[in-house]
Amino acid sequence: MDTFANNPASTYARYIAACNEHRFSDLGAFIATDVEGVRSGFGGYRDGLQDITVAFPDFNCSSESVEGLSMAARLTATGTHRGGFDGIAPTGRHVRIQEFAVYRVDSDGKIVRCWGDLEAALRSELLAGDT
Repeated sequence: MDTFANNPASTYARYIAACNEHRFSDLGAFIATDVEGVRSGFGGYRDGLQDITVAFPDFNCSSESVEGLSMAARLTATGTHRGGFDGIAPTGRHVRIQEFAVYRVDSDGKIVRCWGDLEAALRSELLAGDT
């Protein structure tokens, strides 16, 4: 089976599909239990993604580029703000943001570290209001 270690682009596409389809129970195939990031640990990582999809039920990411074992990914994320998010009441606004994330994978091919700004970018976009 492909992993981040032997086929990062294909594996990342499957990871993004699981996120977009809200298949959070499948994330264990991609994320280490002790992952570090904005929210640490598998539960924190999963909960962060779930919080976003509650607030933006149609949230969708598309991978623009994936490279290497210390993977860099450029993503476009879209969604409609229909639920509370980070203390911001639903606005009904459709948002589109660009995110850059860097991941480190272990020898089992699972994400053990994520550097990204998805939650901050969403918060900033919502606080900016209509432009």
